Amino acid sequence: MAFDLGSLNFTADERPTAIVVAVQVQGVTDEEQGSSMDELERLAKTLGLQPIARLVQKRARIAPGVVFGEGKLKEIAKWTGGTGEVPAFQKPGTKRPRDKAVDDDEESEDEDDTVMTTAEAEPEAELEVTAEPEAPASPSGIPGGGQLAKVVLVDHDLTPSQQHNLMLATGVDVLDRTSVIVEIFHRHAKTREARMQVEIARLRYLAPRLRVNSGGGDRVRGGVGGKGAGETKVELDSRRIRDRIAELKNELSQIAGGAKTRRERRSDLPTVALVGYTNAGKSSMMRALTSTDVYIADKLFATLDTTIRRLVPPTNPPILVSDTVGFIKKLPHDLVASFRSTLDEAGDADLLLHLIDASDPAHADQVAVTREVLGEIGADKVETWLLLNKIDRVDEAGRARLAEHYPGAIQLSAKHPADVAKLRERMIERFIGALEDVDLDVPWTAQRVIHMIHERATILSEEHHDDGTRLKVRAPARVIAELRAALTADVL
Repeated sequence: MAFDLGSLNFTADERPTAIVVAVQVQGVTDEEQGSSMDELERLAKTLGLQPIARLVQKRARIAPGVVFGEGKLKEIAKWTGGTGEVPAFQKPGTKRPRDKAVDDDEESEDEDDTVMTTAEAEPEAELEVTAEPEAPASPSGIPGGGQLAKVVLVDHDLTPSQQHNLMLATGVDVLDRTSVIVEIFHRHAKTREARMQVEIARLRYLAPRLRVNSGGGDRVRGGVGGKGAGETKVELDSRRIRDRIAELKNELSQIAGGAKTRRERRSDLPTVALVGYTNAGKSSMMRALTSTDVYIADKLFATLDTTIRRLVPPTNPPILVSDTVGFIKKLPHDLVASFRSTLDEAGDADLLLHLIDASDPAHADQVAVTREVLGEIGADKVETWLLLNKIDRVDEAGRARLAEHYPGAIQLSAKHPADVAKLRERMIERFIGALEDVDLDVPWTAQRVIHMIHERATILSEEHHDDGTRLKVRAPARVIAELRAALTADVL
C-alpha cells in the first residue's frame, strides 16, 4: 500500500524528511497557496515527518500525467535522488505518448518556479519546531547540503496514475493531501467505532490504486479441479476490499443504532456540541467547561471520538457538552461519510459552539470550511454561537477588527477561567433561565446544604460567623428556590 507510511519503517524517535510541493493554478493567490502549504506542513509534522523544503510551480493547469512540468519534475527529483523521468510503458493497441516537445512548450509558457526551504520560513511556535539554517548545495548538486527527502507531499488530490508516475520519477513514497489526512485519522483513532470508520475511508482510497500499483495481472486458477481462467490478483484484492467494506458498514450500522438510541434517551436534556476547525481549541474548551481529563494536544486531529460530559458545576436538568472531530479544508468526502454517525451529535444538538482560532491568519477560510461541512451533515440549521478562541494571542487592534468582522461573536480564551465562567453562565441562562445573585445564610444545623450549594451554584463569596455560614451565590431562580426550600426543611 504505497500511501501507508509504515513502508518507511521509521521509529517513533525518527522524523523522515519530506518536501512539500504544489502547483499554483490560475485564480489562486500567493497567500492562499502559502496558507494551504503551511497547513500541509503541519499535517506532515503531526504525522511525524520533517518538512525540509517546499516547491511551487505556477501553471495554467495541472499536468494530467505527472502534475508538474518536465523541468520542475526533475528539480523535485533532485531532492529525493530520483531520475525525474517516468519510464515509458505502452500497452499494445494504445496511442503513442504525447510528444515531449509539446510538454516543453507548455512548460515554457506556464511555468513560474519558486523554491523556499522550510528553514527560511518562520518556525511555528505552537509546535515548537526549531528550524536549522539552510545548508549550502552539496558538490553532488543535491539541494539542502545532500539531505535527501524520503517522502514527497503533494498539496493536491492525485489520481492513482499521477501518484504512481510521481513515485517512479522521484523514487520515494508520494502522498497526496487525502492520504496524509487518512493516515493521521488512522493513527489517532482509539475507539472501535473510529477505527472502523477510518478503515472504510482507507479501503476506499486504496481500491482504485490497486490496478496501478499491482505488480502483474496473473490469474488465480479457479473452478473445480483448478480449471478455468479464475480471477486476476487485482480482481481478487478488489473483491476482498468490497467484502471488507460491506462487513465494516454492517458493524457500524449496529453501533450507529446503539448511538441513536442513546441520543434519543438524552433528547429531553439540553445538549451543546463543540464544533470547528481542527486545532481550534475544542478539547481545551471541553476540559474547561466540564472539568474532565479530555486528551489535549497541539496537533491536528488530536480528537476523533465524540466525548459527552456534564457541564460543571452541575445544573438541574444537567447540560450535556459533546466534543466532535475537527474539520479541515478539503476534508476527504469518504471521511465525512464514514464519520457521519459521529457528526450526528452536532446535528442533534440544541446549541453549537463554533470555535475559531482567532490567532490564525486563515481563520476566515476555516470558518467557511466548518460551515460547509455542517451544511453537508444537516447541522447548519442548529442555533450557533461563534467563539473567537485563543484571543489572548491577538493584540488590541486585531480584536477590534475581529469584533467588526464577527459582530456578536464571543471573544475568549479557553485557558482563562474568567472567560470560561462567563460562557458557562451564558449557557445556563440559555437553557435554564437568567442568573440571580443572592445571599444565603446556612445555620450550623443545616451544613449538609453547603454541599448542595457548591454543586448547583457558583459561590461568589463565603464567610463564617457565630450562627453558621453566609454565602453569596449565583444561580438560576429555580435553583435558588430549591436551595431555600432545602434550608427551610433542614431548619424545621
